[in-house]
Amino acid sequence: MRRADISRVTKETRIKLSLNLDGSGEADINTGVGFLDHMLTLLAFHARFDLKVICEGDTNVDDHHSVEDTGIALGAAIKQAIGDKAGIARYGSFLLPMDEALVMCAVDLSGRCHLEYGLEIPSQKVGSFDTELVMEFMLGLCRQAGMTLHLRQLSGVNSHHIIEAAFKALGRALRRAAAVDPALKGGSASSKGTLI
Repeated sequence: MRRADISRVTKETRIKLSLNLDGSGEADINTGVGFLDHMLTLLAFHARFDLKVICEGDTNVDDHHSVEDTGIALGAAIKQAIGDKAGIARYGSFLLPMDEALVMCAVDLSGRCHLEYGLEIPSQKVGSFDTELVMEFMLGLCRQAGMTLHLRQLSGVNSHHIIEAAFKALGRALRRAAAVDPALKGGSASSKGTLI
């Protein structure tokens, strides 16, 4: 079973996260950050991952720790759930339109961490959410998952649409990258014979 249960406790956050890579897109998200809850629900739906997240964080300070640490916990869960990466497709990409916004996402579950962040979000806030935290979430995710992630905004003027397109595209790209490829017959999607 390609599942993971993560518990992360710091002086700033307490997180419990459950992930099933072979789910149906069911999400039960309560991070204390409403906009992040919305984005993670969309990510789970488009990835077809079952995802449950409970985060108790110091949102009385701001949302930074809750958002970053949720990214860290999700990255750790993805790494744990894919295990030795045997038979996974490894690569996934998606070009997603959201009204006037168009975002490209490409993922490599190679074990190497790298983020190329190309979102140009025009406003500092969406509601009460600090839009700079999108990058912090993605960094935490990549570092813990051992994932290379490219996000590129091709068009867009509405901050909500740009961020939503990015999370949906990430979900679709992860769905493809984490999928088991029958042609590999349980082997590695690397000419080296192994993924780091």
